Amino acid sequence: MRLSIPNIPATALAKRVIRELQARGHEAFLAGGCVRDLILKREPKDYDVATSALPDAVEALFPRSIAQGKAFGVIQVLGDTPGVSVEVATFRHDGPYSDGRHPDNVRFTTAEEDAARRDFTINAMFLDASTGEVVDTVGGMADLERKVIRAVGDPAVRFTEDKLRLLRAVRFASSLNFEIEDATWEAIKRMAAQVTVCSAERIRDELIKMLTARGASRGVRLMFECGLLQAVLPEIAAMYGVQQPPQYHPEGDVFTHTLLALDLLPSPCSITLALGVLLHDVGKPPTYEEAADRIRFHGHDELGAKMSEKITRRLKFPSEVTERVASLVRDHLKFMHARKMKLSTLKRFLRKPYFDEDLELHRIDCLAGKGEIETWKFCREKLAEFKREGEQQALRPKSHIDGRDLIALGMQPGPKFKEILEALEDEVLEGRIRDREQAIAFVKAYKPGA
Repeated sequence: MRLSIPNIPATALAKRVIRELQARGHEAFLAGGCVRDLILKREPKDYDVATSALPDAVEALFPRSIAQGKAFGVIQVLGDTPGVSVEVATFRHDGPYSDGRHPDNVRFTTAEEDAARRDFTINAMFLDASTGEVVDTVGGMADLERKVIRAVGDPAVRFTEDKLRLLRAVRFASSLNFEIEDATWEAIKRMAAQVTVCSAERIRDELIKMLTARGASRGVRLMFECGLLQAVLPEIAAMYGVQQPPQYHPEGDVFTHTLLALDLLPSPCSITLALGVLLHDVGKPPTYEEAADRIRFHGHDELGAKMSEKITRRLKFPSEVTERVASLVRDHLKFMHARKMKLSTLKRFLRKPYFDEDLELHRIDCLAGKGEIETWKFCREKLAEFKREGEQQALRPKSHIDGRDLIALGMQPGPKFKEILEALEDEVLEGRIRDREQAIAFVKAYKPGA
């Protein structure tokens, strides 16, 4: 099979690297995921090169390089375009993986033996960039055609070498809409609990890739079916079988609702929105209560926000992500009151930072349940109305006076300042105060705590 290769800076660099290595008598191919993506007619995210040249030879041939992975035969060759680089790895055979991530030692070898140590057959093919010919010694092409994820060789050996491959198998199956081959699947189920030996950062990065790509709901379901979800996100696994009031959630239990919501995510989407959708009902299992009239989950929004903070911190997400996701979870029920809110309260809600994600989560939440999106329409109409008025003036108007003015009016600084200024802002947002004179009159007449 011959493939045409895109002509972009990364591929131009990869072709140049391969051409120069071949000119000096070395074997050199595009390798791994980029070959898979090219066969599937997808644009690769990066391009890797595998070669028979030893690391010293690669480093000598390409002075603009970084040798951080040299012990494993990996040299990063830098291009002339800022940010463009290609990873060049010498064909190798890996020794034992004592840390479950890196081989203790490597032995440089042939292309065929190098392919045999890779994770899945679809990632273990090579491509000669000069001819477009695919080199496949592990049956990767057949598995691509059959849409199958299959470990190279013995699945248990591959997963023992690097436990993150357990998650990667599910991610590839979900994002490519492939099936996982039986022996590989059985090995994943036997070894799922061992994924926790991987660092939180590596698990987090796999989850990001899974949740922000198409097929996120299938990925979560596969994780549940093989035991990975129970190991990595037990709070999500706990949603399974937790029933909901059918008059509001005809779709079924909390787990089913969450999967349907994930199906509605836009692609691509931000990790904050993806996590917000995944976690918006995480507080339901621990707050489940069968009341006289119906099933209730009192306070699941507040508890869910606290749980989401704990989960995202456990997975080492940046604090900004943790805060935004907690806010999405905490406020996702506020929409049910939106049409009854005071104008000032509504405006404060609509001007939340990243409110577009709150609004999208609400839409998804509704469509994954009864399907009623009248409140979503109402909020969009209000936002459009305020935009016509002048968004800054409508949602963030000047309060006309500040704390210094209160001092000038003879007031002593203290907690009451915040109460007075918030009450004043309410009046401004409601449209009842329009200038400084009215603001001063309001403050003079205001009685804290009244």
